[in-house]
Amino acid sequence: MNSTTNSVACFLLRGLRDSPSSLTYPEHSPQSCWGQLGLQAFLSRMPSPPRPESRAGDARQEEAVRALARRLLGPRAAAVSLSVDPAGVAAAAGLYRYLRDFCGCHLSWSGAQLRLPDPLPRLRAEIRAAAPGRYRYYQNVCAQSYSFAWWDWTRWEREIDWMALSGINLAPAFAGQEAVWQRVYRNLGLNQSEIDKYFTGPAFLAWNRMGNLRRWAGPLPPAWHFKQLYLQYRIVERMRSLGMTTVLPAFAGHVPQGILRVFPRVNATRLGHWSHFDCTYSCTYLLDPEDPMFQVIGTLFLKELIKEFGTDHVYSADTFNEMTPLSSDPAYLSRVSNAVFRSMTGADPKALWLMQGWLFQHQPDFWQPAQVRALLHGVPLGRMIVLDLFAESKPVYQWTESFYGQPFIWCMLHNFGGNHGLFGTVEAINHGPFAARRFPNSTMVGTGLVPEGIEQNDMVYELMNELGWRQEPLDLPSWVTRYAERRYGAPNAAAADAWHLLLRSVYNCTGVCVNHNRSPLVRRPSLRMDTELWYNASDVYEAWRLLLSAGAELGSSSAFLYDLVDVTRQAAQQLVSDYYLSIRQAFQSHALPELLTAGGVLVYDLLPELDSLLSSHSLFLLGRWLESARAAATSDREAEQYELNARNQVTLWGPSGNILDYANKQLGGLVLDYYAVRWSLFVSVLVESLNSGRPFHQDQFNQAVFQVERGFIYNKKRYPAVPAGDTMEISRKLFLKYYPSALRRSLAGPA
Repeated sequence: MNSTTNSVACFLLRGLRDSPSSLTYPEHSPQSCWGQLGLQAFLSRMPSPPRPESRAGDARQEEAVRALARRLLGPRAAAVSLSVDPAGVAAAAGLYRYLRDFCGCHLSWSGAQLRLPDPLPRLRAEIRAAAPGRYRYYQNVCAQSYSFAWWDWTRWEREIDWMALSGINLAPAFAGQEAVWQRVYRNLGLNQSEIDKYFTGPAFLAWNRMGNLRRWAGPLPPAWHFKQLYLQYRIVERMRSLGMTTVLPAFAGHVPQGILRVFPRVNATRLGHWSHFDCTYSCTYLLDPEDPMFQVIGTLFLKELIKEFGTDHVYSADTFNEMTPLSSDPAYLSRVSNAVFRSMTGADPKALWLMQGWLFQHQPDFWQPAQVRALLHGVPLGRMIVLDLFAESKPVYQWTESFYGQPFIWCMLHNFGGNHGLFGTVEAINHGPFAARRFPNSTMVGTGLVPEGIEQNDMVYELMNELGWRQEPLDLPSWVTRYAERRYGAPNAAAADAWHLLLRSVYNCTGVCVNHNRSPLVRRPSLRMDTELWYNASDVYEAWRLLLSAGAELGSSSAFLYDLVDVTRQAAQQLVSDYYLSIRQAFQSHALPELLTAGGVLVYDLLPELDSLLSSHSLFLLGRWLESARAAATSDREAEQYELNARNQVTLWGPSGNILDYANKQLGGLVLDYYAVRWSLFVSVLVESLNSGRPFHQDQFNQAVFQVERGFIYNKKRYPAVPAGDTMEISRKLFLKYYPSALRRSLAGPA
């Protein structure tokens, strides 16, 4: 496109750190610029952090955003003129806002819709958008394992582009830290065997880093360290070149057992077990905060890390993630947080500690006001930022007087374990951040997206990203109509109606809502499974019908096909619950024919059809997850280890089902060869029970089904990473077969 004959989008980024964040769209000639972003200063009592030495200069940022535009738009990026002052990611955010609001484009994990109008729209008046908070944060430490574990640079590059376009300006960069830790431990005198017994396998590193796990699914091969270091160099360089502040890991106090051999007088205490793990793979050691080795190890690690990657002076550490502290004495808790912070400032006097606030809501009986205040006040006010991690459902700021003066970021957690399942709390996120800002003496400094796993429920994240720039709540029905039009590239009444139904049902959970999919489909079968929904099942069935009716017009849209799979999958998930209830009722009524009928339909038709549907889309393939794990390897032995990591995480989550099905996924291959096999065994055992007159024993079934589950992890079957089948046809076939009876049952209500 020739920029002399078409309206041009041009961005000017101004870097006034003490001015409100703003993004403007003035009407100008093609050579003029639009888009302005500054950064809101911290609270008055917070020291303004110095500009990082590693932060990109003006020219470097400008070229980084130009390169992003070329990756996004190809040749048409020439129509975009960019001018950048040093302040952050607003030029990229401005680019996406222009594409979204004026060109009708859309970008998400499930695909992009970038049909640019020709000529580009000319802006008639200045439009200003001010970000009310300094920070727009992204990532959960668990996502490093649930979603990022096997990423190569191509996938990381795409994610960082999405982050910049979404306006994210604060995010962790955690890759490669085990290589640095290994270097530190070797320098301290540990041998390789002691280090290998500490690190977990790649799919479980998030919990090793927080002191929850050790050894499980490890050790880490040497090649893993080299590849992760390479990734980290590129990740931090790209994030910083786009103006983002990177959060680096710091020392939280957990150490390998080998430290006790090298330093026999060190004061370290073995913690209790975590979750359902025993001390074989849990029970790590925590240094006493007053032991001199705490500062030696923490400062040594951070100095080594900074020497390797530079710094933006923000560090992450979580000492008590889902672990009960050794003492509830406020003085002890204050000493711990002070020790962690001093180990940061020993390496970087400008250090700012970013801490997850999950511990406070996860163990509220322990974390009473005195304990919370002590932990937080062990760090000078303004030198810690707390992530109020689950603020959309269980905000902590409300009962801690805004974290007793420490700044916090209002976060939407939304997803646990990377589960599939349509879910959202749109009313809570539409009003929650604004209520938090109005809270008396609020110390809120931004908003955050902190899902445990990504690549699901695109709409919720698009909404939350937009709310990070808003001064007041959105009109959600109007917003979702525009969202559907942008996502599919054309207005369609049926698609819009489908989204309105989803908005009022699956996406509007109220109260304390946890998106941890407990559908019978993805749980080990029993006679006591929960099938309760927070929404009307009929709304999903009707949305399914409406999307199918829009297929003739929208079927060429990649995002539409993804949504069709996702909504059909949700409908099938509901159907599984219906058939489960029929199976249970038939068994309890000793009605063998009805049990055989319901069980047969579930095992031999519905679940295979669902597997075929999921196998028709690349983003719902088990093979994609497993092959990405194998691709991260440099040898056959590594590939086998990584694949075992990947299989275990989405199923048993531990050697014996320790956190069984927590990270469940509905993927083509997994539904047929894991979930359906469990259900087949369950139905067979119930049938045998009725035939023999012997009672059903859950414990005996659990022992038998565990062999099935474990067998799946160790089988050698390779799964395709390329989709097969016609999504529209498979969804339509399922619809014609199941929709009428499903709708009748949902309208009739519980039996």
